[in-house]
This record gives sequence, structure tokens and C-alpha cells, in this order.
Amino acid sequence: MDDLTDALKDLTIDQVPVYLLKTKSSPTDSYEEHISQLSNGKYRPIFVPVLDHIFRDDALRTLRRSAERFAFASGSDASGLRKATNNPAKKYGGIIFTSQRAVDAFATVIAKLDPAKLNALFDKDMPLYVVGPATANGVRALNLPCPVVGEQTGNGEALADFILQWHATLPREVTTLDGRKLPLLFLVGEQRRDTIPKALQSDELPPLERIQVTEVVVYETGELASFEETFTGLIRAAKKQRVKEQCVVVFSPQGCEAMLSALGWLDPQSGNVNDGLREVMSGPMKTSIVTIGPTTREFLVQEFGFEADVTAETPSPEGVGAAISKGPEE
Repeated sequence: MDDLTDALKDLTIDQVPVYLLKTKSSPTDSYEEHISQLSNGKYRPIFVPVLDHIFRDDALRTLRRSAERFAFASGSDASGLRKATNNPAKKYGGIIFTSQRAVDAFATVIAKLDPAKLNALFDKDMPLYVVGPATANGVRALNLPCPVVGEQTGNGEALADFILQWHATLPREVTTLDGRKLPLLFLVGEQRRDTIPKALQSDELPPLERIQVTEVVVYETGELASFEETFTGLIRAAKKQRVKEQCVVVFSPQGCEAMLSALGWLDPQSGNVNDGLREVMSGPMKTSIVTIGPTTREFLVQEFGFEADVTAETPSPEGVGAAISKGPEE
């Protein structure tokens, strides 16, 4: 908590704190990099974690055993030399990552493998599909010999289309085993949308173009018990610093109620945002709410009768940056 409030102490005159309600990605976060460069450093990104992620150790142990059996390799002998034959232990034709938490979970698997054997355990032609630059950076940091592709897609629907096109260009030894098309491994949390599996296995596709997807839940998600207290402390610190303007970027429905409560905008009787309370509690400090996309925006409307000030046109650092710069919609 102290580290977060300390980030407000050295704000320059008229600099705007931007509270990003997410866990900072590693090794770098593309939202931080992009937002901090907007308008000659006008905005100060501050990460406020909302979700608590618990890794599923049982699933991760199974994945580690699979890797050790060359489940991700097209063929290797005991010395690690590559063969042009199918590996009978091979199980997957690629891996899909759509969240930083899935990358972090898989990183724990890689950390327990012998680094000298990674080239033998992972096929150099097997694609690692990612949904954006944050997941791409995280996957590349794993230092696997596989190609990392799809970072330009930005959402699940676009990534599914990309996978169908990319998969068709791959050699058969990567995508099949004994004439059977291998499934893709999709590492997910227990709360996820089924956009990608549905698109890849759609009845509208010719049977030969469909791709099976094996989903493995590698983490569970819940709202951090400390989030509301932490965010309340930040808002109070901003007022003490006489911050003139601040911006909150909301990435998911989780944490929305705690955020609005911390701002003091919720009417205790109705549970909805009260415009009068918002005006009183905000005082001279202007607070703008930016949502990552329409799903979160609609959630705020339906659950709390609250219209976000602006919604990013694309769920990306560039989209969020443009929304912050644009300001409230008329």
C-alpha cells in the first residue's frame, strides 16, 4: 500500500495519475510503456491489482510430466537430437495463451524443467499462439524454441481466425500424429469465455479444417480482499496531494463495486451510482472512468446504473491510451 501511495508523492504539476486496475505484467507491461509516453509524460500509470490468482498445482504437475515425455516435441532421441519422425508421446500441435496469468502459470512448469533440454522437449515449429503484446512478451521470456505468433490480434475472435489461417500453413509433422490432427492446448482460468474453442471447432467449418482444443484450467481467480481498502487509500492520498485530475481504467467486471464504493459514489439504499454523491465526493478533483471494452461498460450500466466516461475502441494499450487522451465522451 505504501508503495502505491508513494507513487503519488512526486507527481509533477498537472500530471494525471492513471490507476490501472490490473496486475502489472512481467517482464514488462505494454500499458505502462505506452501510457507513460502519452502527451510528453502527462500521465502517470499506477497499477492497482484487483484479482487474486491461485495456480492449480495438480494441472501444472500434469503439464510438467507431459513436457518431460516430449509431449510438445515432434521427435527426439535420448540425446536430444531431432528426428524427422513422429514422436509417439506427442499430444499437442500448439499452445494458446490469452492471459498473463496463464503465462505465469506455465512459467512455473518451465522453471522445473532442465534448461539444457528445452530444445528437445519443445518442437521448434510448434506455434505458441498469443492474443496481444503483453502475453507475447511474457511467452518470449520463457525462452522456448517455438515461434510466438498472433500478438497483433488483440482479442479471442481475431486470434481464432488467425489460428485457422496459420495452422493451415504448418507441416503435417507439427499438426498430426499417425494421420490424426493433434489438438491445441489452451491454458485458461476457471472463468473464461468459449470464443476460441467454439470458433476452431465450428460446425460451419469443413471437417478437415476444424481444430480440436484441449482446455486445461491452470489458475483460479477471485477478487483481492484488500483491493477496496488499497484503492480507498489511493483516492485519499490523491486528495491530500491536491491532484486536479485522475483516471481509472477498468479491465474487468471484477472489482467494479469495490471501485465505486471506494470513490464514494454508491448510494447505500439503491446500490446504484448517485450523481449527487459523485459530485460531493469528487470535490474539485476530476475523476474519469475508462473501460477496456463494451462488456465491462455494460456491466457497470446494468449493475450500478453507471455510464463510464469513455470506452476503449480496442482492448489494447493503444486503445486505452487513445481513450484516456480523448477524455469523457459527450
